[in-house]
Amino acid sequence: MGKLYIVPTPIGNLEDITLRAITILKEVDFILAEDSRHTIQLLKHFSIQKKVVPHHQHNEHKTSARLVDQIAGGATIALVSDAGTPAISDPGYLLVRDCIAADVEVECLPGATAFVPALVNSGLPLHNFCFEGFLPHKKGKQKKIKELADEKRTMVFYESPFRLVKTLADFATHFGSQRRVSVCRELTKIYEETYRGTVEEAIDYFSAKTVKGEIVIVLEGAKE
Repeated sequence: MGKLYIVPTPIGNLEDITLRAITILKEVDFILAEDSRHTIQLLKHFSIQKKVVPHHQHNEHKTSARLVDQIAGGATIALVSDAGTPAISDPGYLLVRDCIAADVEVECLPGATAFVPALVNSGLPLHNFCFEGFLPHKKGKQKKIKELADEKRTMVFYESPFRLVKTLADFATHFGSQRRVSVCRELTKIYEETYRGTVEEAIDYFSAKTVKGEIVIVLEGAKE
């Protein structure tokens, strides 16, 4: 029987890839990629020549069963996303679930993921936290934020640069403008930035500039 490897890839700085990840990518039969064009560029950088097969949210429901059969038949496959660890706010969960259900071996390598450095670097309590990923769009967003109003743990969110200020404004409305927050963008890249302050201060800061890059928001929990 083969194996499915979950392989984290750098979120920015290519030097963050592990030696083991490079070895696995070289040794597997083929690689499943969220965006094959992006992954091919990464493989070229590390002189890895390997077949890349698209595996994303639009086709994973249709291809999962076939992939499980291939692994059960002896294939070794690596799953990567565009950046970070697959299945965390990225495709991958369905394939992992189906492999486990079919008693097919799955191995996840340790490696890059955006929320961990953002959380550690926030200065907010780390002994207990919750990861919420991307908030829903439109009406579902407000409902989810209201559900979290009394959450006492530090909360971690992913957000796009285009929705950042609006999301912070929603936080001010439902959590209070004086909640402490840490906003990270462009992690591990040249223009990496972490802004720490109250929600109100963060709104003022990011409203006055053009925001680019992927965003991680770390928000203080409600007071006991």
